[in-house]
Amino acid sequence: MSGHSKWATTKRHKAAVDAKKGKMFSILSKEITIAVRDGGKDPEFNPRLRTVIQKAKAANMPADNVKKAIQKGTGEIPGIVIEELIYEGYGPAGIGIIVEVTTDNKNRTVSEVRSTFSKCDGNLAGAGALAFSFQRKGQFIIDRTKIAEDQLMEMVLDAGAEDVKMDDNCYEVLTAVADYDTVAQALEKANVEVESSELAYIPSNTIAIDDEETAKKVLRMVERLEDLEDVKNVFANYEISDELLEKIDQE
Repeated sequence: MSGHSKWATTKRHKAAVDAKKGKMFSILSKEITIAVRDGGKDPEFNPRLRTVIQKAKAANMPADNVKKAIQKGTGEIPGIVIEELIYEGYGPAGIGIIVEVTTDNKNRTVSEVRSTFSKCDGNLAGAGALAFSFQRKGQFIIDRTKIAEDQLMEMVLDAGAEDVKMDDNCYEVLTAVADYDTVAQALEKANVEVESSELAYIPSNTIAIDDEETAKKVLRMVERLEDLEDVKNVFANYEISDELLEKIDQE
């Protein structure tokens, strides 16, 4: 999600995800299976698998779950075919929304996603509709208390990062997709704790949402999409101020 403060929206998102551990493990299992299927079971030679396993460890996902997901990817455990899909559409106030899913039933998933858009005053769009509204980037969010600015800048830029942005609470490190794993390894080697890391869709421009009722509708839509079983990530190009987010959360 995109908001006025990366820190505020990251904390809000993490709290929601932590409340749904079962779903998170299911999504991670699917990601591991796909990563193994596409790149092999050795993390040393499969950057995507290495990154997903790191996320699984950070989420305290049981080792047995990781093992079974790997075995499904290699075919040792017969399983159903899992697909990765992207849905694009628009929500309240015309915000653009990209929904990433991993699913074993495309018809079920598209029906659930379309229904959620419709119920929340939005509509699905065709593939590529938001191509100029978002850029695919590696993204890392890091608490500013975890590392000094000059130390982080030198480390990640040397590893190939494109940019480092910051506010009062956090750093946002952005990379090209091809450099994501290299930067992730540099941060891991330096024992830098990362609040979130992913290949994200970063909005080229954002829409400021200042009206409380509209902000509630936007947040409700994003949350309902995130609650769907097959949804991995939701990216949206809105901005809501920290003050308004806090007010809504307290109600």
